[in-house]
Amino acid sequence: MKESPQTKRLEDILRSSKLAADGFLGEDARSVSEIIENDLAVVSKSGFTKEQIAARMRDITDKAISLLGNWTEIDQKLLARVDEAKGFIVCPWPHTGRFAKRVTYVKFTGPRAASRESQVIKWSDLNIHFIELHGFFEGKGSNFRIEPKDLINIIF
Repeated sequence: MKESPQTKRLEDILRSSKLAADGFLGEDARSVSEIIENDLAVVSKSGFTKEQIAARMRDITDKAISLLGNWTEIDQKLLARVDEAKGFIVCPWPHTGRFAKRVTYVKFTGPRAASRESQVIKWSDLNIHFIELHGFFEGKGSNFRIEPKDLINIIF
């Protein structure tokens, strides 16, 4: 299927590093629509919606903001930390959207923290927007790519 000029332009922006170092697609050779379609299939199988995922991410970020730079207990299974830099980043989709340069880190606490599930997952405020509005978890190899299955396993 041939891409529209608007889709081609969006993909060019997402692949460039004008808005974010290394772009939003990493080394992923798939089209933006393929990436979104594949990730939303994973989300659908999980029983959650992209909106529920984004709401949970936003809730975690909001709880951790008050202790900027320090780990805080979100609930009995999660710890989170927020780091923030000056400035904003804009959404590359053709609409208004400016987001703080803020990164949230989340990890398990308690018994799960000692297991192989002790990974730390990170997201930006822009990631929350990408997921909620566009169903976009970024391309494989990008700096802020979030695997939907990993994200869901950690935050729910």
